[in-house]
Amino acid sequence: MSVGTGQKPPPATDVFLAPGALVPAATLAAQQGPEHVVEPVAYDAILLAGFGGPEGQDDVIPFLRNVTAGRGIPDERLEEVAHHYRHYGGISPINEHNRQLQAALQTELAARGIDLPVHWGNRNWAPYVPDALAAAHAAGHHRLLAIPTSAYSSYSSCRQYREDIADALEATGLGAELVVDKVRQYFDHPGFVTPFCDGLAEGLAELRGRGATAIEVLFTTHSIPTVDAERSGPADRDFGDGGAYAAQHHAVAEVVMEAIGEQDTPWQVVYQSRSGPPSQPWLEPDINDAMAELPGQGRDGVVIVPLGFLSDHMEVLWDLDNEAMETAAEHGLAAVRVPTPGVHPAFVAGLVDLVVERLQGTPVAQRPARTGLGPWYDVCRPGCCENVRRGFRPAAAGLQP
Repeated sequence: MSVGTGQKPPPATDVFLAPGALVPAATLAAQQGPEHVVEPVAYDAILLAGFGGPEGQDDVIPFLRNVTAGRGIPDERLEEVAHHYRHYGGISPINEHNRQLQAALQTELAARGIDLPVHWGNRNWAPYVPDALAAAHAAGHHRLLAIPTSAYSSYSSCRQYREDIADALEATGLGAELVVDKVRQYFDHPGFVTPFCDGLAEGLAELRGRGATAIEVLFTTHSIPTVDAERSGPADRDFGDGGAYAAQHHAVAEVVMEAIGEQDTPWQVVYQSRSGPPSQPWLEPDINDAMAELPGQGRDGVVIVPLGFLSDHMEVLWDLDNEAMETAAEHGLAAVRVPTPGVHPAFVAGLVDLVVERLQGTPVAQRPARTGLGPWYDVCRPGCCENVRRGFRPAAAGLQP
């Protein structure tokens, strides 16, 4: 058996499939691919799966090489993005946020009397997912429940995490010894939604206190290629333009506005942080373009709600707190940015609720979901969140392909 190497593993060529199972690397309760697992599972550890980020100037380009692996992007192009990180000393805040979340989860679990260690591993920087799996195995843990640090359905926010788990199982040689299930996508779980409700109510109050009278709420999330958005979610469900990814964000935004009694306040879902060639369509409108239109519509203030983000990582610090705020000032808009969930008590408790669902096999009717789209699937469905450029690669926690 090999072990975690402290490097991003290569793409898996296969993923262990138990005899008679339909879902690779899954517990017995999930092996046949039910939409929701309503049988209790005795997990012995949690895998907190993060994106990862550099922690010094020397890390920046190697990190970006990991993120863009397989695309053939030269270092000169990567430097165009690297300056965002270099502005902050080459340090992304995302790893520190994950350390805080890992500790908060461990505290919440202990408070509830749940004896489950939380192993943290990243997709693109140390500690890597293979290192977390190797550490879990060395500690005698064999049944892991993964919590990805992403709430929505798309290739980059769901399936790619599942692919990286498969990559890690192959790289460590632990595919026949570990099983790894995944909690459902939690975009509409009350624990995820509540922090945004709190933040938006406070943001609106702040702007009104500063004299703004015609405010628009911009719910922002990471843009993705349109072709990926169209394939987000199960292949057998039609979510309209933008697929499940866009539908989930719109549904949550509507719930947040209703929850704080602001149904009559104008709002829209916007996108940010796009990359790739200009010829490739990505989800729009861009947040900066949307703000440029607001003065002509009589708006004098904007509340930015980072609905697609769990913590204040680089796309929040740079693209929102710098670029978007500069755009607002340029167009004479009073602006405030709402906090991300981070380690908000409701969010941390909600993640542990998701763990308890799987420990107890909670019936679907008893699972909270704030939109009509949920509760989402425990086991990802066939053809879910395809990346047409890469094809279907081996992935854990879902029915093939």
